[in-house]
Amino acid sequence: MEFEGRSSSAVTDDQPTRERVVRSILVNGPSTAADLAERLALTPAAVRRHLDHLIGQGALEARDPRPTATRGRGRPAKVFAITETGRDHFDQQYDDLAVQALRYLAETGGDEAVLEFARRRVAFIERDYETVIAADPDLSPAEALARVLSSEGYAASVRSLPLLDGLAAAEQLCQQHCPVSHVAQEFPQLCEAETEAIGRVLGRHVQRLATIAHGDGVCTTCIPHPERIST
Repeated sequence: MEFEGRSSSAVTDDQPTRERVVRSILVNGPSTAADLAERLALTPAAVRRHLDHLIGQGALEARDPRPTATRGRGRPAKVFAITETGRDHFDQQYDDLAVQALRYLAETGGDEAVLEFARRRVAFIERDYETVIAADPDLSPAEALARVLSSEGYAASVRSLPLLDGLAAAEQLCQQHCPVSHVAQEFPQLCEAETEAIGRVLGRHVQRLATIAHGDGVCTTCIPHPERIST
């Protein structure tokens, strides 16, 4: 990934740091300048210089924080999120050739053929899940699943997510990157098969809340804890 600077020496000096900034946001989600400075062991001034450059190139964008964010005195800090242009700097496993191939498959075999292909593509989820659990039994099922997905380039993590009205507690699987997002924009079967595989591995119904393919900043899946559902 290359982010051009004003001179060749600036590119040489700054490019690795700018890549770290973008990668940190890709993996951890939208972040403030203070978050990035702490995470990357940089000064706030250095972070803001790189942020300004990356925003100017269209790799990042500044957003207002969510209304629910905790506010202290003064104006709430902006958060910085990766744009589609920024994502394009990271390798995509599928390109125009893959789209053309799936179009041909859809024309000759129909939507069910595309879905079957999508199911085979995510077979790694069920294949690798038990291996991860066996290697680290202290992981929760959702954490093991996040590790499986991360090994395939999804930059996945898990966070607790209480549901409303005290009916249940849940975890939210967050995928900050999707290696097939460009193709999934046209073929949502890729997302459907992934959600199916997640549900099968965990042995429960899961709900996909957002996807990068549909323009969201992150793919999120709600994973309820059935044992905690009030009856």
